[in-house]
Amino acid sequence: MKTILASKSPRRKELLRKIITDFEIITGEVDETLPEHVHPREGVEILAVRKGSAVAEEIGDNALVISSDTLVELGGIPLGKPACEADAIDMLTALSGKAHNVHTGVAVHYKGKVYSGVATTAVYFREMSKDEIIDYVKSGDPMDKAGAYGIQSGGGKFVEKIEGDYDTVVGLSVALTKRLIDEAQK
Repeated sequence: MKTILASKSPRRKELLRKIITDFEIITGEVDETLPEHVHPREGVEILAVRKGSAVAEEIGDNALVISSDTLVELGGIPLGKPACEADAIDMLTALSGKAHNVHTGVAVHYKGKVYSGVATTAVYFREMSKDEIIDYVKSGDPMDKAGAYGIQSGGGKFVEKIEGDYDTVVGLSVALTKRLIDEAQK
């Protein structure tokens, strides 16, 4: 069976290799805007399904298509990827010394059906100085990551603890993905 990862993220590619070694990467154009009333937890599932649908419609029902989306949520407010350095500084300043949730939605498209779910992990940041935040932003690491940090890279130094699955914070819950693949193949 042909397996497709509908994501260009090197982090998702690495995580998927924990359960599937042979897959292709194909992505499609997707509108990632959500209505204002949608909670980030619901939003990531909607976007994961949308991303997978764009690819599944293109290649047909003979492949297993896996897609994902991740958002950081602070007090009900979604924090996506920063638009610029000032945006990254604002996000990290808001996260400093606080707990937040990371929601990762996963969708598996197979034989015309969609199987989806969301994994959530609570992340606790220590207090960060303005200089630490600026230095981290200048490194470039936060610019392509939800919430303006990568736990697996430079942003990990700000994390005091997590409650939940580490892979969810990186961008693809391996446990949820495996469960959805198994469900799709029954």
